[in-house]
Amino acid sequence: MNDDFLFFEEELEDTPLSENPNIQKWKIIIVDDEEEVHAVTKLALSDFTFHNKGLEFISAYSGEEAKQTILAHQDAAVILLDVVMETDDAGLKVVDFIRNQANNHFVRVILRTGQPGQAPERQVIVNYDINDYKSKTELTAQKLFTVVMSSLRSYRDIMALEKNRAGLETIIQASANLFSNHSMESFIQGLLRQLTSIISCSDEAMYITSLVADDETGDGQLVVVAGQGEFSGLEGKHLFDVIAQEQKLDFDQAIANKSIVYGHDYIIAYCQSRSTRGALLYISNIAEALSETDKHLIELFTQNVQIAFDNVLLTQEIEDTQKEVVFRMSEAVECRSKETGNHVKRVAQYCRVLAEKLNLPNATIEELVLASPLHDIGKIGISDKILHKPGKLTDEERNIMQKHAELGYKILQNSNKAIISAGAIISLDHHEKWDGTGYPNRKKAEDIHLYGRIVAIADVYDALRNERCYKKAWSVADTLEHIEEQSGKHFDPQLVDIMLTHINEFEKILLEFPDTEEAQFG
Repeated sequence: MNDDFLFFEEELEDTPLSENPNIQKWKIIIVDDEEEVHAVTKLALSDFTFHNKGLEFISAYSGEEAKQTILAHQDAAVILLDVVMETDDAGLKVVDFIRNQANNHFVRVILRTGQPGQAPERQVIVNYDINDYKSKTELTAQKLFTVVMSSLRSYRDIMALEKNRAGLETIIQASANLFSNHSMESFIQGLLRQLTSIISCSDEAMYITSLVADDETGDGQLVVVAGQGEFSGLEGKHLFDVIAQEQKLDFDQAIANKSIVYGHDYIIAYCQSRSTRGALLYISNIAEALSETDKHLIELFTQNVQIAFDNVLLTQEIEDTQKEVVFRMSEAVECRSKETGNHVKRVAQYCRVLAEKLNLPNATIEELVLASPLHDIGKIGISDKILHKPGKLTDEERNIMQKHAELGYKILQNSNKAIISAGAIISLDHHEKWDGTGYPNRKKAEDIHLYGRIVAIADVYDALRNERCYKKAWSVADTLEHIEEQSGKHFDPQLVDIMLTHINEFEKILLEFPDTEEAQFG
């Protein structure tokens, strides 16, 4: 018998291994109903290391216990599985459970049996998704070392491919909405995952930071934009609140030289930018020395990822410009009516509160908020004589004033832009009344577009609470009494209930955007 034969009859003491909890380990699940098999397996692999990581052994002594152990340790790399335990095919049932019920196709399964005749190798390999089949009579310590090593290599490569696939999937999902903030974060996360997969470094210490200028001097804090591993969830935090202060010199060097700094187990890479804002890539806990290929990939990443981010910033700037044009155009109309530009800002924020309390989708809320300033755009076609009249309007003047709803609709209709299209609807419907006595089309109840109903109550609330050329500002109590009295008449009862319940939020907005002389000009 070979000297290094593993499964001999002599009892062996299960010597506990010294463990350092800070060192990552590969999880090995041992499933066997014989105590000594667990002991000798641990002994034979006691000094095993692969990629600077040792082994963590987890024991199960029956097929049923194995199933629970596998569910509890789905990140296990290898399972050494006995075939014959409480039943002759207990191990085979465990294999079927792993692949088809636990849906774990990553863990490497090595079947071991002392009775190979009961489970013929060819039949088992054909019918079950296992990775190796060994008879205990042939499994020496050296062969056990070899089979575990090859299994861990396979597991490492499979997990690298899976991480690669997950990164690509994240990028593909983000690509449909690449130019929104949320999608950009998803896009960067996918790229980070791809990069750490390719260079085989730890994914527990990777994040991107941006150089955000606090003022015109260009000096600013380093802020986390996206992170993974131990830096996941730290978006928005200042860099040196989450990183060791002694690394500040390396960050300063990377920024000053616009270069990559390689530390003993980390890298800090400056990402080139066409804008005044740069970015930094930080990877830590790198277990092995980076190859020239790894360094080249990092250089490519730093050169290109910021270009994508710059494109998003440019798109956001265009969107912000469009929003400002809408507000300023609406403010110009309000100023012409001798109302302050802050009226449209307040109405937009009242609309946000009402829409949020209705639990409308975020995209719908943003569309309403951005379109609501256009509600009185039709007043651009009403004469100053009527707009500026301090007293009550005559019937003829009132009829002319009411035409601003249809005029605004005609100005904005047929646009293929969502905000402008929503503005047309709001302009047309925001003077309709719940009971059908409004104008211009005497719509009733839910025939009035929800946007029109929301803007109607927001517009009236603001008009009552502020001074106009024809009236003094009403008190909170008088305003709420009027709005409550108009529930089911002028206003949607559900919206009235929301306003009455959350009046403090409306009053806060009123204080945040007060009527001032300067506000008339933005």
